[in-house]
Amino acid sequence: MTYATVMVSLALDQPNDARLQVAGEIAERFEAAIVGVAAAQFLPPLYFTDGAAAQGVIDQGRASVERRLTKLEAQFRAAVRNRGGHVEWRSAMDFPARFVLAQARCADIIVSGGQSPAFSDAFSLASPRDLVLQAGRPLLVVPDKVDWLDLRSVLVAWKDTPEARRAVADALPMLRKARDVAVVEIPEGDDDRSAAMARVTDVTAWLARHGVTATARVCEATGNQSAADQLGIVAGDVGAGLIVAGAYGHSRFSELILGGVTEYLVTQSARCVLLSH
Repeated sequence: MTYATVMVSLALDQPNDARLQVAGEIAERFEAAIVGVAAAQFLPPLYFTDGAAAQGVIDQGRASVERRLTKLEAQFRAAVRNRGGHVEWRSAMDFPARFVLAQARCADIIVSGGQSPAFSDAFSLASPRDLVLQAGRPLLVVPDKVDWLDLRSVLVAWKDTPEARRAVADALPMLRKARDVAVVEIPEGDDDRSAAMARVTDVTAWLARHGVTATARVCEATGNQSAADQLGIVAGDVGAGLIVAGAYGHSRFSELILGGVTEYLVTQSARCVLLSH
């Protein structure tokens, strides 16, 4: 398995340098095609009028969005010039998440920016919250403070679920290029540590058969820290530049609700995260 097509989701009026840099690196490492995608919708003002004046406002707003998408395309092409193979740009006047999710069919992996917990704009930004549970492809979340894909140390956050199994399989191309890989399980409640160690040992043995040398580790159970906090501590201990994890959540009336660890992973700003659902 390899990554033959890398898709990078860009946002209007937001920093895109980090995700462009990392997407270009992946395309270069795997000699992959790279596809840039962006979309935005014009949001009419609250003091909206009618008639010819209304149409003028709409036309001006749409023209502004189109100019910004054109500028974003130029930024994308400049950033990925001479990196990877085939380069392609796709954009539309559409809700960003809906457009990116539709285009995901042509990609092996999607690169997205991170997002602060307080910020969300469905008219100009396809946030990782929007993408992670619906894309059907692994999502690499790149915080704005990260300027390269550091594979010197990779942390696999193991949980014996279909999502975690899918994430490890999706991450295999990167894991093969990593220098150190740690498979870590964080016990929950009264979990049996010996059973947890057996699980992560199975995973490291499976990885070995795929050419990846990894170590197995089970964290000490603690009642005063959340799983997200413990994961952050372990990632710091091993110097992880990348975390691989399953993405957990559900839909409630059309609203996507992420679990606590997944929410932490898409909003933390220290390291890249590969998530699969």
